[in-house]
Amino acid sequence: MKLPEIMTDKLVTGHPDEGVREAFFKMRYNHIRHLPVVDEDMALLGMVTDRDLRRPDWVDEAPDIAHVYYLDDNMALKNVMTRHPVVVHTYDPVQRAAQLMRENRFGALPVLNKEQRLVGMVSAVDMLQILEELLDKFGSPEGIG
Repeated sequence: MKLPEIMTDKLVTGHPDEGVREAFFKMRYNHIRHLPVVDEDMALLGMVTDRDLRRPDWVDEAPDIAHVYYLDDNMALKNVMTRHPVVVHTYDPVQRAAQLMRENRFGALPVLNKEQRLVGMVSAVDMLQILEELLDKFGSPEGIG
């Protein structure tokens, strides 16, 4: 099974000069935790996660020690994004993405095509959907459930 069969291709992306506040609310509105940062040609420049953008005055819950750091409302994504993120490609098997996600404890990975352009995202939820389908088809392995 290849990644295009399971990845999400309806992408929500950020621009490197986009403000962190705008990105935070874009992610919140779209119910996503991982925002790929791309240029006009969809070349992946970096990744921003919800953890990168948490601020006490932007979240509903009471702030804790993990929230206590300063992000200026006008700071650009290029200043907080992870550059050179781990990626997978459309020609990679699903197992490759699962392995990278497990080893690195990632919730999602960007999917690039042969031209190195962002074409999708694969998430832990996508992986759980495959697991659920396999369990429905083949039943639970002995000793589980």
